[in-house]
Formats: sequence, C-alpha cells, structure tokens
Amino acid sequence: MSVSRIRSSARILSVAARYDIGKKLRGKIRRADHAEWSPPASRRDPIAILVETSRHRIPELLAIRYGRMAASPFAFLRGAAAVMAADLASTRDTGLRVQTCGDCHLANFGSYESPEGNVVFDINDFDETLPAPFEWDIKRLATSIVLAGRDAGLPGKSCAAAARNSVAAYRKHMSTLVKLPPAEAWRSRTDLIGALAEIDDRRVRKREEQRLEKARGYPADGLYGISRARGKWRINDKRPLVYHFDDKRSGVHDLAARAVFANYAETLMEDRRILLDRFRLVDVAFKVVGIGSVGTFCAVGLFMTADDQPLRLQIKEAAQSVLAPYAGASVYRNQGERVVVGQRLIQAASDIFLGWTQDRKSKRDFYVRHLKNAPLANIAEEIQATALEFYARLCGRTLARAHARSGDAARISGYLGNSSAFDEAISDFAVAYADQSARDHQALLAAIKAGRMSAKAT
Repeated sequence: MSVSRIRSSARILSVAARYDIGKKLRGKIRRADHAEWSPPASRRDPIAILVETSRHRIPELLAIRYGRMAASPFAFLRGAAAVMAADLASTRDTGLRVQTCGDCHLANFGSYESPEGNVVFDINDFDETLPAPFEWDIKRLATSIVLAGRDAGLPGKSCAAAARNSVAAYRKHMSTLVKLPPAEAWRSRTDLIGALAEIDDRRVRKREEQRLEKARGYPADGLYGISRARGKWRINDKRPLVYHFDDKRSGVHDLAARAVFANYAETLMEDRRILLDRFRLVDVAFKVVGIGSVGTFCAVGLFMTADDQPLRLQIKEAAQSVLAPYAGASVYRNQGERVVVGQRLIQAASDIFLGWTQDRKSKRDFYVRHLKNAPLANIAEEIQATALEFYARLCGRTLARAHARSGDAARISGYLGNSSAFDEAISDFAVAYADQSARDHQALLAAIKAGRMSAKAT
C-alpha cells in the first residue's frame, strides 16, 4: 500500500464518523487480543534470519554486528528487526496502517536541532520505514522498554509499568491530536527543553538540562575530527568506527562514495542545491554505524568552502525494508527514496540536506543526510538510562504524533478508546516478547560459541 493510499483513506468522512469506525473495529479484534504472543510452530530460526539478512553486508564487519548484538537481549533486539518483523506478521492486526518507523525501539529516538535551530525530540532512524499496521511500531517500542529496564536492573513490575505508561501516552496524545485542526496537528512537535520539565526527579532534571545546554551547537568535530596537512583537509581516523580504507579497496570505495555524493545533489530541491554548491567534497571516510546497520555501506563526506567552512554529510546504503515481505513492497523503486519520503512524512522537522541516489555501477541505493550532532543525539540515551519512566512516555507521545501524520488518527483513537485495555495488552505482549528476545539472544550466544558466526567486541 502506498503512502498516498494511506492519506486518501482518512479524509472522506468526519472525525466523529471515522472515530466510530475505529471503535467498531474492536468487534473484529479485541484490544485484549494484542497481549498474545507465543512462537508459532512454523517460526523460523532467528539465527538463520540474521544470516540471511546479512548476505549483502560487508563481510568483515559482520563480527562487529554480532558482537554488539551479543551484549544483551536489548542489544539483540536492536539488531534483530528482521526477526521481530516476521514474528509481528504472525500476530493479528487491526488493518489500520500508517507510515511506520519499522524499527521502533528506544534507541531510535533522539534529539537534534531543527533547521530553525530548535532542539526537538523525534524518531531518528528510518532505514526500515514502510506503510504497515500501526501496532507493529508500538509493540516493538514497548518490548524495547521492558528490555532496557531489565538491562538497568529494574524490577519486572517496573519494566512492565514503563511499557504500559508509554502506550498510555501514545493513546492519550493520539486522542489530543484528533481534536486539533489538521494543520495544527501536522505542525506539532516535541520540544525537548520543555519536555525535560516533566522529569519528576529534580536532580536528574537539572543534570539533563545542563547536558542539553552543553551539547547545543556542539560541532561534529568532537567525534569526527578534521585536520589539515599539506594544504588538504582530511577526516581523522578513529578506528574501528571511522577510517579510510588503506588497501586496494580504497580507490574503489572512495570513487563510489564520491560518485554517489555527486549524483545525490540531483534529488535536492533547487534552493538546497544552490547551498550545497557552495561546498566541494574534499575527503571521504568509511563509518561503522549502529547495531542494526553494521555491515551496510556508510561513509562520511567532508565538504569545505573556499574559506574553509566545513559541512559533513553521511551517505548510507538503503536496502529493502525488513517489513516488505509481510507489509508489501515499497512503491518507491529506489530504497533510498523510500527512506527519505518516510522520514519527511514521520519527522516533525527534517534535515534540509536529506536526499537519495543510486550508485549507477553497483545499482545499490543510498540516502544522504547531515551528520548528526553526536553529543546532542546522545542526550536521549542519557535520559533513558536515568529516567526510563519519563523517557518511555516521551517516546510514546512522539510516536503518536508521527503516526498521526500519515494514518487516520480518528480511527486509531476510536479503536484505542479511553480505557487502559490496549495499554495493558501491549504491556503483556512486551513482557512475553522480551522473554522471546532473551531466548533468541541465548541462541545467538550458542551460535557464536559453536563457530556458526564470529563476534568481535567494539
């Protein structure tokens, strides 16, 4: 189903009529039904799925991928979007579709500066974005909350409560958005500075406000330093995460990255191309990315003006979404375009340099974006670690805003209703699937021990 079909289905009837349609869906699938999880008899070996989805990744980086996933059940979940996608497809769904994140877990939310310079909190990873049932994102988010809580040593009841409250925040905010004029709901965003005021612990709140103030405007140099030697600017190597190829592959990969950066400009709007034309590409370095993407081609391009003003752009390979076998293939032939369109639709404020392209030689698809302000992005991880309950609610509310932009908020809200029935069901599912992830994590450790796959800690 295309994005356009999602949009057109939501605008024919009044809000009240669409709300009533959503409410009647409870007769088709009860909200309590979402609590169910037990692995079907036909469930595929999760390790086989990981191996299959890694076939097109860079082989020498797979050990890093599996090493990171081996760290904990939460780390496993982060790298196993394909495994959970297959499992979610075996569960019942409402048929209410939105542009999903596709890999919706706690670590794929974060803070960044909008084009206007405001600090916003939003979903920040869209590699798997695709139209799909809205509850798939919620179930994955809630499961990640339970696993993150377990990693932090929280009691089981606290983990389940955090997941339940995140879903409640989603439900309540969706109800709020339904009541707003469409344009106002569309413009709404989560201001992180204002959101921090909701942290109950005054000491934690003050500390996070100070961290945020320090991170604002922090240059990317802190993690992706640059230096000048013999009149040439260069990205500093920081192995094993940022480095230049130093063997016979160097020329091949460098030329490919440069070609992709050059082609990408064609997908930008005219005003952004004019801005980009003020810079020239002077260096390219390979970059190892997060758990779910380790092994895909990713590079950082350093652009400079004639007056040595830097711009750092990241190029990242885009493959078919892990949801595609179950939710339907994207209407966009270029997977980079799929990611870019999904991000623009989901995010309240997107990067002005966001674009896509293809390596015409290898036929691989890519998207390009501004390199993140890493200290600002890491604020979210720090809040998650110190104030999980608050962070869980923040993610739930943010996900509702994201879904409301493409889906029918009235029908979703009608289905969810005003009671806690849906919240409790998803919390129960999250606990059950967190247990499943723990078992799958043990299977990964066993596969590594048996030599079925290699792992390296980073």
